[in-house]
Amino acid sequence: MEAAEVVARLKEQDETVLRLLMDRYGDGLLRTAYLLAKDRQAAEEAVQDTFLQAYRKIGQLQHPDKLHAWLLRIVMNRCRMQQRTWNWRHIFPTLAEKRLHIESGEPGPEEMFFNEWRSGHVSQAIHQLNYTYREVITLYYYHEMPVAEISSQLAVNINTVKARLSRGRAQLKQILKLDQEEQP
Repeated sequence: MEAAEVVARLKEQDETVLRLLMDRYGDGLLRTAYLLAKDRQAAEEAVQDTFLQAYRKIGQLQHPDKLHAWLLRIVMNRCRMQQRTWNWRHIFPTLAEKRLHIESGEPGPEEMFFNEWRSGHVSQAIHQLNYTYREVITLYYYHEMPVAEISSQLAVNINTVKARLSRGRAQLKQILKLDQEEQP
């Protein structure tokens, strides 16, 4: 089903198409949100909010062929909002993690994926970056967006994106170099 048809059916409040939308874009949005939010639960919440907002406000999408970019912008805005909002999990992160493991019992495939992702040095290094650098690094490398598209997506100057990419890469290189030196 093409994006125009998906958008048209969403405008008709067709919930079956919402499921299709979630299946098609959910994993990618979740990985993006996880890289930006640095927390699985916060990432899941951002993606869920993204789909709810998209379903409610699909009429605001002016170009159906840009559905994926629109969803990406929504999830990025949700992650930004979470960065600004005080959350009790930041005070007691171990308590929240213990509660999550107690509620879920054995880890499911999704949790196993995130455990593998979290154990990766690159993911850890990206999480140490400032949010503005995490954002452009994620869009450039994970979503393979060109600089001009990132500029448009974030509503910032192209040179700003280039500078953030350069600084982000430099910081990543430094973080990864320090990690290698610390390993026996």
